[in-house]
Amino acid sequence: MLLVATDLSKSHGLRELFHGVSISVADGDRVGFIGPNGAGKSTLLRMLAGAEEPDEGIVRTQRGAVIVYVPQRDDFDDGLTPRIAATAAAMKAASVHGDHHEAEVLGSMILGKLGFPEARMDEPVERLSGGWKKRLSIACGLAESGGTPDLLLLDEPTNHLDVEGIRWLEQFLSRSSNDIRAGACVFITHDRAFLERVATRVVELSRAYPQGTLAAEGNYSEFLRRRGEFLEGQARAEAVLANEVRIDDAWLGRGAQARRTKAKGRIEDSAERREELGAIAERNAAAGAGGARVDFTASGRRTRRLVHATGISKGFEGRTLFRDLDLELIPGDRLGLMGPNGSGKTTLLRILCGDLAADAGTVRFADPKPRIVILRQQRTDIPPDTLLRDAICPHGDVVDFQGRPMHITAWSRRFLFKDAQLLQTIGTLSGGERARAHIAAMMLEPADILVLDEPTNDLDIPTLEVLEEAVESFPGAVLLVTHDRTMLKRLAKTIAVIGAPDASVSVVASLDQALASLERAERSVQERDRAARTAAQRAVASETNAAMTDAPAAPSHATSPAVSAAADTSGQRRRLNFKEQREFDGMEAAVEAAERAHALAEARVGEPGIAANHAKMAAACQALEVAQLAVTTLYARWQELESKRGG
Repeated sequence: MLLVATDLSKSHGLRELFHGVSISVADGDRVGFIGPNGAGKSTLLRMLAGAEEPDEGIVRTQRGAVIVYVPQRDDFDDGLTPRIAATAAAMKAASVHGDHHEAEVLGSMILGKLGFPEARMDEPVERLSGGWKKRLSIACGLAESGGTPDLLLLDEPTNHLDVEGIRWLEQFLSRSSNDIRAGACVFITHDRAFLERVATRVVELSRAYPQGTLAAEGNYSEFLRRRGEFLEGQARAEAVLANEVRIDDAWLGRGAQARRTKAKGRIEDSAERREELGAIAERNAAAGAGGARVDFTASGRRTRRLVHATGISKGFEGRTLFRDLDLELIPGDRLGLMGPNGSGKTTLLRILCGDLAADAGTVRFADPKPRIVILRQQRTDIPPDTLLRDAICPHGDVVDFQGRPMHITAWSRRFLFKDAQLLQTIGTLSGGERARAHIAAMMLEPADILVLDEPTNDLDIPTLEVLEEAVESFPGAVLLVTHDRTMLKRLAKTIAVIGAPDASVSVVASLDQALASLERAERSVQERDRAARTAAQRAVASETNAAMTDAPAAPSHATSPAVSAAADTSGQRRRLNFKEQREFDGMEAAVEAAERAHALAEARVGEPGIAANHAKMAAACQALEVAQLAVTTLYARWQELESKRGG
């Protein structure tokens, strides 16, 4: 076993997170951790990583096992680049022996394996999207272990990853390679499709189970089957115990003469049954609690057409995000938006909400303008120093929800908050709690259009399922941006796929069609990049060939001292044919031309105007890479010809 944890317990203040939890991980395991928000999943993962001590219990790891922990938050200092960050992490790997060059080679190799283009490796980390920062966090963890950790611990690895990134992570965890792989993996996630495809065992951390966890071998579907069977059996056990306790109560209610034999033993047995019934009833209550109760308030508007967009286009910094897009929203529509990170999904949302003007085309709204309620990806609508009670109940101690008054304590409990949390600030809450607070505030606003921008981030599976039910029953229109394939498949009636190289938008009717459209776009991007590299290589080769053709034959004393020293002066030209001799005579001039091209490419990368434009920066870095390759190739060929001359 790589890791064995036994009887782990942890409390925060007076609140017990979990008690008596045990888990083991063997080579080849891919263990998915699930559970309600606040159950202690992240705390448990930190214990397995050795980053936090349990109150009770012990964690044993295999001697010499290399364990890598990647936390949920992706924190990097401004000014770093992915290459610098990965190199710094690789310096900790035993395989590089403290050699900075070896560390840079290892870090760059891992970045490349994780999908980083060469240009993006040197891009300031603060410019990276959330998805690329997540990839960088995983890359740094792998670099720290030399690329092959025995155990990889990941906390919410799919947060902020786009569909392409999630599929890459699925392939990485499921298909090992020699130079970059994880022997075993434990990950926390609420992405049900990811669990289905990756997990070989699913473990739920919850008060619904006697030992605090329920584990099932297999994927998420198998876990759901096993959990259903277990909870059904536990409910039957409660019913049987409750009946036995009723019989005990009737017996205990009889007079002393009627219970004169073996009274003491039966009374003790009855007390044990009563205690067991209390414990099992508490577990079944926890199992039935589910997620927060979500129910959005519709405005009741009967307008047929809410938003009508015709021929809209938008671009930034010379790059067109999407063009010639026609969309219409009517009550009952549920439109999903898909595309790679940075493709413009949030920009399109802002245009459709009237917060941003399109470069071309028109967006017409019903009159009066539809009421739009937004759950933003960054959850920034509520200032972090706001008390929870003020965030979810802004007018006194009572909310008016769908025409019914509700006291703040009942309202907060609807979203699984404890009464004591009402005096906490939003900034002190967990990610899942902040998301629930935003949903609570949204539910008080009547809406014609719901806009949900990455609603799944930080929400547990029970709350996600309740959220999906609420969206399904909402009579207005819904705009949904999410990378959760399960949610898209269930909710979206149509899906707009953006991010194609030609900025065209595909509007399709199913998730399968959307994924196929994304794959076509990815192939187009790869073909475009290959074409750009080929063009850059041809440009450098053309300049080099021109320099070689125009260069006069160089006398032997004009060659470099190193080359001259290595040459055999007796009969030095007899082993080269005419074409090779001509190539050798012009080699020094060709190298000088290639080095000039390299210097120009390097200077272009440093230009402020280039650095400010992602597309231009990527092209400049690509040209620099090609120029460097040309110089290296020429020097290698020069050495080859020199060796041949020397015999």
